[in-house]
Amino acid sequence: MKPADVLFLALFGLGLLLDPLILWPAFIRRSRADSVRARTFLWSSWIVLLWLLTAAAVALWVREARSWEALRLVALHGWRLWVATGLVAACAISYGRRAARIARRLRRGRVKIGNPGVERLAPQTGPELGLWLALSVTAGCCEEFLFRGYLIWAFQPLLGLWGAAALSLVVFTVAHAYQGAKGMVAVGAVGAVLTVVVLTLGSLWPAMLMHAIIDAGEGLVAWLVLRKQSSWRIDAHFASPVNGGGVRPPA
Repeated sequence: MKPADVLFLALFGLGLLLDPLILWPAFIRRSRADSVRARTFLWSSWIVLLWLLTAAAVALWVREARSWEALRLVALHGWRLWVATGLVAACAISYGRRAARIARRLRRGRVKIGNPGVERLAPQTGPELGLWLALSVTAGCCEEFLFRGYLIWAFQPLLGLWGAAALSLVVFTVAHAYQGAKGMVAVGAVGAVLTVVVLTLGSLWPAMLMHAIIDAGEGLVAWLVLRKQSSWRIDAHFASPVNGGGVRPPA
């Protein structure tokens, strides 16, 4: 590992600390005044941070004239291509069916989101959903490149392939600590699957697509539920007989 790589890893570590020390506390403060603007601030910050870190890693890689194969940025052929296609299609179909199922349930009444903490972070309007999809693509591309590409490459000489993969998975899971203990377990499980996909197929591309689909699918499902409940709450406030039928601010 060259000094430039050590410097980048230090920069990467600082970038990861930026979230719990600055971005997340700022999000919590802003949420008290305007939850929509708070989410926009947080997601936009994550997008900028991830692309900046990825751009720095790419610039370093180009500067050192390294092969992209070392990061597993390679095309797939043969059985690996068929397996990758099947995995990506399975992710897309799974979330498509889940969204359709939620839509059917919404016609019959309200659907609960399951995790109350999700509502604070999930998209609830059309513009929010668009930004969430941009964040999903960013996470799919950048997080896979950084965690399952660069980190595994950097620590493989010291820890071996699976040791480096395990370290990368731990860092990836801890980086999502804002989701709480249950969220970290889910993130760790997804990260483990994506790690196995990368190491088995020898390419980051399938994991990037799967990661983006998973994040986009989760956001879409939450949006379907929360936009319906948000409309229901607004309608209820307008129809409320309190204060002589006047309008009250949302709770």
